[in-house]
Amino acid sequence: MLLAAVLWTGVGGGLAAAGIRWSLLAPALWPAAILAVALPLGLLKGRLALDRTAARIASRIARRGDGTCLGGFLSWKTWLFVLAMVGLGGTLRGSDLPRAVLGLLYTAVGISMLWGSRVFWAEWRSAR
Repeated sequence: MLLAAVLWTGVGGGLAAAGIRWSLLAPALWPAAILAVALPLGLLKGRLALDRTAARIASRIARRGDGTCLGGFLSWKTWLFVLAMVGLGGTLRGSDLPRAVLGLLYTAVGISMLWGSRVFWAEWRSAR
């Protein structure tokens, strides 16, 4: 559970930090506008989508228990999804999209992952 909590927190924090950094490169008032849109979008996505996903993964981890393959905390379908998201992120970074747009997307996704990570942290704390 700790690995999932650290992973979701680290990835979410990294995505949000990259998004905020790119947002700050935008002209004048854009950074504040980008962050004002990304925060509620990220929280909404976290609440509507990632809470369920995190709860499903936490349940899988609890069922499997300790002493299993470290990478087994995610199903193979979820690992394929993770790889697809990494590929999409690379494609977006290499695209001609303005960094301000990428900043909005990355910040929103990062915030949603940080929001979802609280499920793992709560499960880890309660198991201790």
